[in-house]
This record gives sequence, C-alpha cells and structure tokens, in this order.
Amino acid sequence: MKALCKKLNYNFRDIRLLETALTHPSYGGDHHVPHYQRLEFLGDAVLELAISRYLYFEFPEIDEGKLTRIRAGLVREETLCRAARRLELGRYIRLSVGEDRSGGRNKPSILCDVMEAVLAAVYLDGGFDEAVRVIRLALAEDLRPRMLEDHLDAKSRLQEIMQRTGDMPTYEFVSMKGPPHAPQFRYNVVLDDRVLGAGQGTSKQHAQQDAARDALRKLGSH
Repeated sequence: MKALCKKLNYNFRDIRLLETALTHPSYGGDHHVPHYQRLEFLGDAVLELAISRYLYFEFPEIDEGKLTRIRAGLVREETLCRAARRLELGRYIRLSVGEDRSGGRNKPSILCDVMEAVLAAVYLDGGFDEAVRVIRLALAEDLRPRMLEDHLDAKSRLQEIMQRTGDMPTYEFVSMKGPPHAPQFRYNVVLDDRVLGAGQGTSKQHAQQDAARDALRKLGSH
C-alpha cells in the first residue's frame, strides 16, 4: 500500500478505501470483504467531470461536439488501462486464486475498473481537487496537447501526414478475443508490408484509431 501511495503521490487517511478499490469481486466473495464495484461506479463519474472541466478550460475555442469526442477518447477502457499499467496497478489487485491464474492482473477490463475505483477512493478520502491531481498524474501522457488533438481522429491525422509523401496506409485485422458482449479487436496499420503501429479496442473503429495513435507516436508526431 505504501508503494502504491508513493506512485499516486497521495497518502490516504483511510487506507481501507484503497484496499477496497484494489479488491476484485472474486476476492471479496471468497473472503467476505467489500470489493471495488461501488467505487468504480463513483470513479467513472469523478473522472468524467474532471476531464470535462479540464477540456472546457484547456480548449475554449473547441465546440461541444469535438470536446465530447476528445473526452470519449480519454475515459475509454484503453486509455484507463494504459494509465493503470503505468502505475503497475496489476501488482496490487486482490484476486481470487482462480481469477489470478486466468491472468486477471493483466485483463484490460479489470485494470480499467480498478483505475476508476482508485480515483473514487482518492475523491472520498481527499476531495475532488486531490482526485483531479491524481487523474492528471495518471493520464499525463494522454493529456499532452497533441495527444488530445489526435483523440479527435488519429486516422485522419495519420493519413494527412502520409499523403505528404504520396503514401496511403492500410489497416489489417489481427485478431478478435473475448466474449461476444466484450470483444477485444486488434489491428495493425501497415505501409508496404511494414507495420507502422498496432492497436486494440472494443470495436474495429476503436482498434484502428488506437493503431493510428501508436503509429503517430512512433513517427514522432507527438
């Protein structure tokens, strides 16, 4: 707990909130202790408000429709999963033996849920301003101006860059995993048999946009 608090740069007054945020329902059921689902519900709302406020003041010239699209890119599973991995949250999650053996510490859906629950725990323990600070720390890479612009449409931006040299990238399907109600698609963006970027998402479009963002990062467009 101390190690995670250091990464979050936040010391909890009530450490039980953090413990609950890190407790998967499978562990909670086995040990009859609270788990993170209620905190996840609250954290989702805290995150959306914090990001909405940030974008409102950061981009006074952008209209509501574009702000909504940028926000959607920031609060989606893939973005929160990346933030959770940067903080190594998987190391600290309390899972049942079965869930742990099935790779629960690396599942995007679990990492996303825990990230939201941790944000809610900070909000309840320290208030909204502290939650905002932790959100900005966790999502720092995704809050850079160029990254925010690319949340509008990374595919179009990549195409615009490639067209300057007369190139046209294509998107290749790699795989689809997971249950029908929660699929995970993987796509590569390719140019002349060279993989420019790889991405994943809960839809084909999200996976392609994620691949385009990866290509933009590798091309040094951020």
